Amino acid sequence: MDMPGFPVWIIVSTFLIAGLVKGATGMGLPTIAMGLLGALMPPVAAATMLVVPSFVTNAWQLASGPAAVGLVRRLWPMMLGIVMGTVAGSALLVRMDPLWTGLALGVALMGHAGYALASPSASVPRRSEPWLSPVVGLVTGAISGATGVFVMPAVPYLQSLRLDKDELVQALGLSFTVSTVALATGLWGHGAFRPGQLGLSALAVVPALAGMWVGQRIRARISQVVFRRCFLLLLFVLGSELALRPLF
Repeated sequence: MDMPGFPVWIIVSTFLIAGLVKGATGMGLPTIAMGLLGALMPPVAAATMLVVPSFVTNAWQLASGPAAVGLVRRLWPMMLGIVMGTVAGSALLVRMDPLWTGLALGVALMGHAGYALASPSASVPRRSEPWLSPVVGLVTGAISGATGVFVMPAVPYLQSLRLDKDELVQALGLSFTVSTVALATGLWGHGAFRPGQLGLSALAVVPALAGMWVGQRIRARISQVVFRRCFLLLLFVLGSELALRPLF
């Protein structure tokens, strides 16, 4: 989808903010970008915009530690489910009326924010992973394909696997990287993503990386609890606006 005349400053500022959040929290770039851009353009256009910056930042996060190979071996059923669900679900993002895909995106944002604010504790035993991982992957993929948001239920599931802090950061990077590639594949397969759009998407990499750099420094200076709550409340407000838009 081409967007002639769309202000470049909006793209730059959106990914600067999204990168800042990712640098401060370790996640949130696609979620913030989809929430902000989805309020200004059709969600499918916003999804194509985030492909390159999401891939670059999450691949960097995946490669940031020594546990990548072990995580791939452990989580490959979940990753396979993500690919299958995302490619199939992307048909909804492409074909549905933008108002209704916006509503789906809004509900996903509200669900993630509400879940995270409630902070329920959960733990998944290792013996349940062989059957639960592909189910979580399929559901995550279907939601990712339909909304461009990669977090539910992948993030709470990964948090429940008792990974240490560094492994969790890498596992999130793995999940988001696979989700990004699968979303790009699905959009391309449905004719909504063309090579000519890579330039505009690549433009967002620089502000995303700059925002990550700033966010990493903010993380060392402010309370994580306060920042996390503000971030989640912002997501909930964005989600509410998108979800209520079809009613007005």
